[in-house]
Amino acid sequence: MTRAVALYSGGLDSTLAILAVLRQGIEVKAVTFLTHFGCDISDKSSCSKDPFSAAEKFGFEVKLCHLADKFIEIVKNPRFGHGKNMNPCMDCRILMLREAWEFMRMSGAEFIITGEVLGQRPMSQRRDALNIIDREAGLKGYVLRPLSAKLMKPTLAEEKGLVNRELLYDFSGRSRKPQMALADEFGLTDYPAPAGGCLLTDPNYSYRLRELLEHDKNISIKDLALLRLGRHFRLSPDCKIIVGRDKHENEALLKLLSDKWVRLGVEGHAGPVTLIIGDAPEETIRTAASICARYSDAKGIGLVTVSVFAGKGSANIKVYPADDVIIEYHRIAKRDKERPAPSGSGSQIIAGI
Repeated sequence: MTRAVALYSGGLDSTLAILAVLRQGIEVKAVTFLTHFGCDISDKSSCSKDPFSAAEKFGFEVKLCHLADKFIEIVKNPRFGHGKNMNPCMDCRILMLREAWEFMRMSGAEFIITGEVLGQRPMSQRRDALNIIDREAGLKGYVLRPLSAKLMKPTLAEEKGLVNRELLYDFSGRSRKPQMALADEFGLTDYPAPAGGCLLTDPNYSYRLRELLEHDKNISIKDLALLRLGRHFRLSPDCKIIVGRDKHENEALLKLLSDKWVRLGVEGHAGPVTLIIGDAPEETIRTAASICARYSDAKGIGLVTVSVFAGKGSANIKVYPADDVIIEYHRIAKRDKERPAPSGSGSQIIAGI
Protein backbone atom coordinates (compact mmCIF):
# COMPACT_ATOMS: atom_id res chain seq x y z
CA MET A 1 0.00 0.00 0.00
CA THR A 2 1.21 3.51 -0.83
CA ARG A 3 1.99 5.52 2.27
CA ALA A 4 2.29 9.28 2.80
CA VAL A 5 3.33 11.53 5.67
CA ALA A 6 1.18 14.60 6.34
CA LEU A 7 1.95 17.82 8.18
CA TYR A 8 -1.07 18.12 10.45
CA SER A 9 -2.10 21.13 12.52
CA GLY A 10 -5.61 19.94 13.34
CA GLY A 11 -7.03 22.83 11.29
CA LEU A 12 -9.47 22.59 8.41
CA ASP A 13 -6.98 22.74 5.53
CA SER A 14 -4.56 20.12 6.83
CA THR A 15 -7.45 17.80 7.68
CA LEU A 16 -9.00 18.14 4.22
CA ALA A 17 -5.63 17.49 2.58
CA ILE A 18 -5.37 14.21 4.47
CA LEU A 19 -8.94 13.17 3.68
CA ALA A 20 -8.39 13.90 -0.02
CA VAL A 21 -5.50 11.42 -0.04
CA LEU A 22 -7.11 8.86 2.25
CA ARG A 23 -10.02 8.47 -0.14
CA GLN A 24 -7.57 7.31 -2.82
CA GLY A 25 -6.69 4.31 -0.69
CA ILE A 26 -3.37 5.74 0.50
CA GLU A 27 -2.26 5.19 4.08
CA VAL A 28 -1.50 8.48 5.85
CA LYS A 29 0.70 8.96 8.90
CA ALA A 30 0.30 12.50 10.20
CA VAL A 31 2.87 14.40 12.22
CA THR A 32 2.09 17.47 14.32
CA PHE A 33 5.05 19.66 15.07
CA LEU A 34 4.86 21.48 18.38
CA THR A 35 6.60 24.75 19.16
CA HIS A 36 6.55 27.07 22.15
CA PHE A 37 4.34 29.47 20.18
CA GLY A 38 1.25 27.43 19.41
CA CYS A 39 -1.79 26.08 21.22
CA ASP A 40 -0.86 24.12 24.35
CA ILE A 41 -2.58 20.82 23.60
CA SER A 42 -2.04 19.69 27.21
CA ASP A 43 -4.31 22.54 28.33
CA LYS A 44 -7.72 22.02 26.72
CA SER A 45 -8.85 25.45 27.90
CA SER A 46 -6.23 27.04 25.64
CA CYS A 47 -7.59 25.40 22.48
CA SER A 48 -10.97 26.20 20.99
CA LYS A 49 -11.46 22.58 19.91
CA ASP A 50 -9.72 19.23 20.21
CA PRO A 51 -7.26 19.53 17.31
CA PHE A 52 -7.10 15.78 16.80
CA SER A 53 -10.75 14.75 16.85
CA ALA A 54 -10.69 14.24 13.07
CA ALA A 55 -7.85 11.74 13.35
CA GLU A 56 -9.98 9.53 15.58
CA LYS A 57 -13.07 9.94 13.42
CA PHE A 58 -11.42 9.22 10.07
CA GLY A 59 -8.85 6.72 11.23
CA PHE A 60 -5.39 8.13 10.68
CA GLU A 61 -2.45 8.11 13.05
CA VAL A 62 -0.94 11.29 14.50
CA LYS A 63 2.59 11.54 15.86
CA LEU A 64 3.61 14.53 18.01
CA CYS A 65 7.08 15.98 17.57
CA HIS A 66 8.48 19.02 19.39
CA LEU A 67 10.83 21.27 17.43
CA ALA A 68 12.13 22.83 20.66
CA ASP A 69 15.39 24.79 20.37
CA LYS A 70 15.62 24.32 16.60
CA PHE A 71 12.56 26.51 16.22
CA ILE A 72 13.67 29.14 18.73
CA GLU A 73 16.85 29.67 16.74
CA ILE A 74 15.00 30.36 13.49
CA VAL A 75 12.71 32.78 15.32
CA LYS A 76 15.79 34.72 16.40
CA ASN A 77 17.51 34.69 13.01
CA PRO A 78 15.31 33.51 10.12
CA ARG A 79 17.15 33.25 6.83
CA PHE A 80 14.08 34.38 4.90
CA GLY A 81 13.05 37.03 7.40
CA HIS A 82 10.01 37.63 9.57
CA GLY A 83 6.50 38.33 8.39
CA LYS A 84 4.49 41.28 9.64
CA ASN A 85 5.29 40.37 13.24
CA MET A 86 7.80 37.79 14.54
CA ASN A 87 6.62 34.93 12.33
CA PRO A 88 9.43 33.26 10.34
CA CYS A 89 6.94 31.46 8.11
CA MET A 90 9.21 30.31 5.31
CA ASP A 91 11.97 29.11 7.62
CA CYS A 92 9.31 27.40 9.74
CA ARG A 93 7.96 25.43 6.77
CA ILE A 94 11.45 24.46 5.65
CA LEU A 95 12.28 23.15 9.12
CA MET A 96 9.03 21.20 9.37
CA LEU A 97 9.49 19.64 5.94
CA ARG A 98 13.05 18.60 6.77
CA GLU A 99 11.80 16.96 9.95
CA ALA A 100 8.94 15.33 8.03
CA TRP A 101 11.46 13.94 5.54
CA GLU A 102 13.13 12.02 8.39
CA PHE A 103 9.75 10.68 9.50
CA MET A 104 8.93 9.80 5.88
CA ARG A 105 12.19 7.90 5.50
CA MET A 106 11.72 5.95 8.74
CA SER A 107 8.09 5.07 8.03
CA GLY A 108 8.61 3.96 4.44
CA ALA A 109 6.38 6.69 3.00
CA GLU A 110 6.81 7.95 -0.56
CA PHE A 111 5.71 11.58 -0.36
CA ILE A 112 4.60 14.37 1.99
CA ILE A 113 1.21 16.08 2.20
CA THR A 114 0.50 19.60 3.43
CA GLY A 115 -2.72 21.59 3.66
CA GLU A 116 -1.25 24.73 2.12
CA VAL A 117 -3.47 26.68 -0.26
CA LEU A 118 -1.90 28.72 -3.02
CA GLY A 119 -2.18 32.45 -2.23
CA GLN A 120 -3.80 31.99 1.18
CA ARG A 121 -0.90 33.45 3.19
CA PRO A 122 1.14 36.31 1.74
CA MET A 123 4.56 35.25 3.01
CA SER A 124 4.80 31.49 2.66
CA GLN A 125 2.03 30.39 0.29
CA ARG A 126 2.91 32.32 -2.84
CA ARG A 127 3.88 30.11 -5.76
CA ASP A 128 7.50 31.28 -5.71
CA ALA A 129 7.70 30.88 -1.93
CA LEU A 130 6.40 27.30 -2.08
CA ASN A 131 9.02 26.46 -4.71
CA ILE A 132 11.77 27.96 -2.55
CA ILE A 133 10.54 26.07 0.52
CA ASP A 134 10.55 22.72 -1.29
CA ARG A 135 13.98 23.39 -2.74
CA GLU A 136 15.55 24.50 0.55
CA ALA A 137 14.05 21.50 2.35
CA GLY A 138 15.58 19.19 -0.27
CA LEU A 139 12.13 17.92 -1.20
CA LYS A 140 11.48 19.27 -4.67
CA GLY A 141 8.77 17.10 -6.21
CA TYR A 142 8.00 15.24 -3.00
CA VAL A 143 5.49 17.67 -1.44
CA LEU A 144 1.86 17.23 -2.52
CA ARG A 145 -0.57 20.02 -1.69
CA PRO A 146 -3.92 18.36 -2.50
CA LEU A 147 -6.06 21.48 -2.10
CA SER A 148 -4.15 23.42 -4.79
CA ALA A 149 -2.52 20.57 -6.71
CA LYS A 150 -4.28 21.30 -10.02
CA LEU A 151 -2.81 24.82 -10.02
CA MET A 152 0.74 23.50 -9.57
CA LYS A 153 3.15 21.27 -11.43
CA PRO A 154 2.54 17.52 -10.92
CA THR A 155 4.56 16.02 -8.09
CA LEU A 156 6.53 12.79 -8.34
CA ALA A 157 3.65 10.90 -6.67
CA GLU A 158 1.29 12.09 -9.40
CA GLU A 159 3.76 11.32 -12.20
CA LYS A 160 4.26 7.78 -10.85
CA GLY A 161 0.53 7.21 -10.70
CA LEU A 162 0.48 6.85 -6.93
CA VAL A 163 -2.02 9.73 -6.72
CA ASN A 164 -4.86 10.45 -9.12
CA ARG A 165 -4.47 14.13 -9.97
CA GLU A 166 -8.09 14.34 -11.16
CA LEU A 167 -9.27 13.73 -7.58
CA LEU A 168 -7.31 16.71 -6.26
CA TYR A 169 -8.37 20.38 -6.14
CA ASP A 170 -7.66 23.86 -7.48
CA PHE A 171 -8.33 26.04 -4.42
CA SER A 172 -6.58 29.39 -4.15
CA GLY A 173 -6.82 32.63 -2.21
CA ARG A 174 -8.13 33.45 1.24
CA SER A 175 -11.77 32.44 0.87
CA ARG A 176 -12.79 29.48 3.02
CA LYS A 177 -15.95 28.68 1.10
CA PRO A 178 -14.43 25.91 -1.09
CA GLN A 179 -12.91 24.23 1.97
CA MET A 180 -16.15 24.44 3.93
CA ALA A 181 -18.07 22.89 1.03
CA LEU A 182 -15.52 20.10 0.81
CA ALA A 183 -15.74 19.55 4.57
CA ASP A 184 -19.49 18.99 4.18
CA GLU A 185 -18.79 16.50 1.41
CA PHE A 186 -16.38 14.54 3.61
CA GLY A 187 -18.63 14.74 6.67
CA LEU A 188 -16.12 16.85 8.55
CA THR A 189 -18.17 18.96 10.93
CA ASP A 190 -15.89 19.67 13.90
CA TYR A 191 -12.98 21.93 13.03
CA PRO A 192 -11.51 25.09 14.59
CA ALA A 193 -12.22 28.61 13.38
CA PRO A 194 -9.59 30.10 11.04
CA ALA A 195 -7.73 32.11 13.68
CA GLY A 196 -3.97 31.83 13.15
CA GLY A 197 -2.83 29.56 15.96
CA CYS A 198 0.77 30.81 15.96
CA LEU A 199 1.50 33.41 18.63
CA LEU A 200 4.26 34.82 16.44
CA THR A 201 1.59 36.35 14.21
CA ASP A 202 0.05 38.18 17.19
CA PRO A 203 1.26 41.82 17.35
CA ASN A 204 1.22 42.09 21.15
CA TYR A 205 3.01 38.80 21.78
CA SER A 206 5.52 39.58 19.04
CA TYR A 207 6.30 42.98 20.53
CA ARG A 208 6.93 41.37 23.93
CA LEU A 209 9.17 38.72 22.37
CA ARG A 210 11.16 41.25 20.37
CA GLU A 211 11.60 43.40 23.48
CA LEU A 212 12.78 40.38 25.48
CA LEU A 213 15.34 39.40 22.84
CA GLU A 214 16.72 42.93 22.87
CA HIS A 215 17.59 42.47 26.55
CA ASP A 216 18.37 38.75 26.69
CA LYS A 217 19.50 36.59 23.77
CA ASN A 218 19.55 33.42 25.87
CA ILE A 219 15.85 33.11 26.53
CA SER A 220 14.48 30.02 28.22
CA ILE A 221 11.31 27.98 27.78
CA LYS A 222 10.01 29.56 30.97
CA ASP A 223 10.63 33.03 29.54
CA LEU A 224 8.51 32.14 26.51
CA ALA A 225 5.73 30.76 28.69
CA LEU A 226 5.68 33.98 30.70
CA LEU A 227 5.18 36.06 27.55
CA ARG A 228 1.67 34.57 27.28
CA LEU A 229 0.66 35.80 30.72
CA GLY A 230 -0.16 39.06 32.48
CA ARG A 231 0.89 42.66 32.02
CA HIS A 232 4.61 43.21 31.42
CA PHE A 233 6.71 46.12 32.61
CA ARG A 234 10.39 46.87 32.02
CA LEU A 235 11.98 48.45 35.10
CA SER A 236 15.60 48.32 33.93
CA PRO A 237 17.64 46.60 31.21
CA ASP A 238 18.15 43.72 33.65
CA CYS A 239 14.71 43.56 35.24
CA LYS A 240 11.06 43.25 34.28
CA ILE A 241 7.89 42.52 36.21
CA ILE A 242 4.79 40.57 35.28
CA VAL A 243 1.41 41.31 36.85
CA GLY A 244 -1.38 38.72 36.67
CA ARG A 245 -4.68 39.86 35.17
CA ASP A 246 -7.06 37.31 36.71
CA LYS A 247 -7.22 34.20 38.88
CA HIS A 248 -6.21 31.89 36.04
CA GLU A 249 -3.11 33.95 35.27
CA ASN A 250 -2.20 34.29 38.95
CA GLU A 251 -2.25 30.51 39.29
CA ALA A 252 -0.23 30.08 36.10
CA LEU A 253 2.39 32.57 37.28
CA LEU A 254 2.77 30.75 40.60
CA LYS A 255 3.34 27.47 38.75
CA LEU A 256 6.19 29.08 36.83
CA LEU A 257 7.68 30.81 39.89
CA SER A 258 11.43 30.45 40.30
CA ASP A 259 13.21 30.75 43.65
CA LYS A 260 15.46 33.34 41.98
CA TRP A 261 12.57 35.75 41.51
CA VAL A 262 10.82 38.13 43.91
CA ARG A 263 7.07 37.72 44.39
CA LEU A 264 4.71 40.49 45.48
CA GLY A 265 1.14 40.50 46.75
CA VAL A 266 -1.15 43.08 48.36
CA GLU A 267 -1.96 42.47 52.02
CA GLY A 268 -5.66 42.28 52.97
CA HIS A 269 -7.02 42.95 49.48
CA ALA A 270 -7.66 40.92 46.36
CA GLY A 271 -4.93 41.63 43.87
CA PRO A 272 -2.52 40.23 41.32
CA VAL A 273 0.43 37.94 41.71
CA THR A 274 3.39 40.07 40.66
CA LEU A 275 6.77 38.63 39.77
CA ILE A 276 10.05 40.54 39.61
CA ILE A 277 12.41 38.80 37.19
CA GLY A 278 16.04 39.85 37.15
CA ASP A 279 18.15 42.23 39.21
CA ALA A 280 15.90 43.79 41.88
CA PRO A 281 17.52 46.50 44.06
CA GLU A 282 15.46 48.32 46.66
CA GLU A 283 14.16 51.07 44.38
CA THR A 284 13.08 48.51 41.77
CA ILE A 285 11.13 46.58 44.40
CA ARG A 286 9.41 49.80 45.46
CA THR A 287 8.34 50.60 41.92
CA ALA A 288 7.16 47.03 41.35
CA ALA A 289 5.15 47.14 44.58
CA SER A 290 3.43 50.35 43.53
CA ILE A 291 2.46 48.77 40.19
CA CYS A 292 1.20 45.67 42.00
CA ALA A 293 -0.95 47.87 44.26
CA ARG A 294 -2.32 49.76 41.27
CA TYR A 295 -3.94 46.59 39.91
CA SER A 296 -5.37 45.45 43.26
CA ASP A 297 -8.71 46.20 44.91
CA ALA A 298 -6.85 48.63 47.18
CA LYS A 299 -5.84 50.97 44.34
CA GLY A 300 -8.11 53.79 45.50
CA ILE A 301 -7.47 53.85 49.26
CA GLY A 302 -4.08 55.58 49.46
CA LEU A 303 -1.11 53.95 51.20
CA VAL A 304 -1.15 50.16 50.69
CA THR A 305 0.83 47.34 52.30
CA VAL A 306 2.51 45.02 49.80
CA SER A 307 4.16 41.78 50.87
CA VAL A 308 7.52 40.96 49.33
CA PHE A 309 8.78 37.36 49.17
CA ALA A 310 12.40 36.79 48.17
CA GLY A 311 13.76 33.28 48.61
CA LYS A 312 12.91 32.24 52.16
CA GLY A 313 12.62 35.81 53.44
CA SER A 314 9.73 38.25 53.41
CA ALA A 315 9.04 41.89 54.09
CA ASN A 316 6.27 44.50 53.95
CA ILE A 317 6.39 47.67 51.91
CA LYS A 318 4.09 50.67 52.21
CA VAL A 319 3.39 52.17 48.80
CA TYR A 320 0.98 54.42 47.02
CA PRO A 321 -0.50 52.75 43.93
CA ALA A 322 1.35 53.76 40.78
CA ASP A 323 -0.13 56.57 38.74
CA ASP A 324 -0.73 56.54 34.98
CA VAL A 325 2.66 58.09 34.25
CA ILE A 326 4.55 55.27 35.99
CA ILE A 327 2.36 52.64 34.35
CA GLU A 328 2.82 54.02 30.85
CA TYR A 329 6.54 54.65 31.28
CA HIS A 330 7.34 51.08 32.28
CA ARG A 331 4.67 49.13 30.37
CA ILE A 332 6.03 46.93 27.56
CA ALA A 333 3.79 47.92 24.69
CA LYS A 334 4.12 49.47 21.27
CA ARG A 335 3.66 53.25 21.41
CA ASP A 336 3.03 56.00 18.92
CA LYS A 337 4.84 58.66 20.98
CA GLU A 338 7.64 58.96 23.50
CA ARG A 339 6.88 57.96 27.07
CA PRO A 340 6.83 60.61 29.79
CA ALA A 341 9.36 60.08 32.58
CA PRO A 342 7.95 59.28 36.07
CA SER A 343 8.77 61.49 39.02
CA GLY A 344 8.98 58.67 41.61
CA SER A 345 7.19 55.72 43.11
CA GLY A 346 6.10 57.28 46.40
CA SER A 347 6.93 54.15 48.39
CA GLN A 348 8.28 53.62 51.88
CA ILE A 349 9.84 50.42 53.27
CA ILE A 350 8.64 49.64 56.76
CA ALA A 351 10.18 46.18 57.26
CA GLY A 352 13.40 44.84 55.75
CA ILE A 353 13.92 41.47 54.13
